[in-house]
Amino acid sequence: MNNYIKQIRKEFPIFNKKINGQYLSYLDNAASSQMPKSCINTLKKYYENSHSNIHRGIYTLSEKNTYQFENTRNKIKKYINAKYEEECIFVKGTTEAINLVAYIFGEEHIKENDEIIITEMEHHSNIIPWQILCKKKKAILKIIPIKKNGDLDISCLNILMSKKTKLISLTFISNAIGTINPIKYITDIAKKKNIYVLIDGAQAISHIDIDVQYINCDFFVFSSHKIYGPTGLGILYCKKKLLNNLHPYQSGGSMVLNVELNKSTYKNIPHKFEAGTPSISSIITFGETLNFLQSINKKIIYKHEEELLKYAHFILLKIPNINIIGNQINKKNIISFTIKNIHSHDIATITNEYGVAVRAGHHCAIPLMKFFNLTSTTRISIGMYSTYEEIDILYKSLLHTIKLFNKKKKV
Repeated sequence: MNNYIKQIRKEFPIFNKKINGQYLSYLDNAASSQMPKSCINTLKKYYENSHSNIHRGIYTLSEKNTYQFENTRNKIKKYINAKYEEECIFVKGTTEAINLVAYIFGEEHIKENDEIIITEMEHHSNIIPWQILCKKKKAILKIIPIKKNGDLDISCLNILMSKKTKLISLTFISNAIGTINPIKYITDIAKKKNIYVLIDGAQAISHIDIDVQYINCDFFVFSSHKIYGPTGLGILYCKKKLLNNLHPYQSGGSMVLNVELNKSTYKNIPHKFEAGTPSISSIITFGETLNFLQSINKKIIYKHEEELLKYAHFILLKIPNINIIGNQINKKNIISFTIKNIHSHDIATITNEYGVAVRAGHHCAIPLMKFFNLTSTTRISIGMYSTYEEIDILYKSLLHTIKLFNKKKKV
């Protein structure tokens, strides 16, 4: 193992844990990544020493938390290279961020017979909100298809776009098969036709340096727990000019300047989109996550992930009757596969006996599964702390799985 990766791995206390007598091999990072000890300590410290509400209090605890809360927003702005920190809105996760856009943007910008374009490889959270919006507005949902190798068929984009197209919403990296989509290319085409673009960055945020100004997307969404942060927190980036002209998603406390019985005056962005008490502890902790991410050498991390993915491909192809889904030109940290006559849930159950955590199912991407004529796959997804040894243990557990099922056949 690379010495630098060894040092990184030591920052994550969960890897001292044993599952079924084996040290944990965590290969489900696409679902949720682990938190470093500095972030865990920040969360613990918050509840032990400074828990209080923010913005409204004029006492020490509240003022300190308010500063840390808003400082996290500033750190996010720098991390994704947003132009203004008020372009970054706190939500519960990627799912809420997309629903928020569907509501605030959809209400004002989508009319009957307008068109929204998504892709065939989207997570359900980037399909269903648009289905609901299109049904409500009598708009049209169009789909960019997938090729057999797992890439998007970008040649269809110009055919799908028309004068009625108002929005393209697509994933940066497929959560099911790891395809990296040509985001900048798509955004450039869309902008020439005055089409808005939303990027689901949930998988990309932890494996690619994000620059929203360079991408020139209108919306960018991601979740904290996919990038070594706490659960229950997501970020919606939206261009300031657009955000200023949109109405609130939810209403209540914290998002108003003044309330009378017959009318109310909203706060400026971003606070007019952050009604109620937010996830203060998670937001302050995420600030520490960003500190951690800024302190590490991401070039080494990204190179390690890339080489480990190649190694995983190489060693998995030695497994009898395995089928790796997708043969993409560009892909990141995810491999989905099937093994003939063995259900993905059985595979995940047996690998768990070796302390290996993998994901089994349709990965909230049923349309993609149907395209490949599948109901489920086993998915591995690596993180910055993943190791060659973990892939070797996975390999051993898969051979054992096949051996067990071959015995059953003979009986």
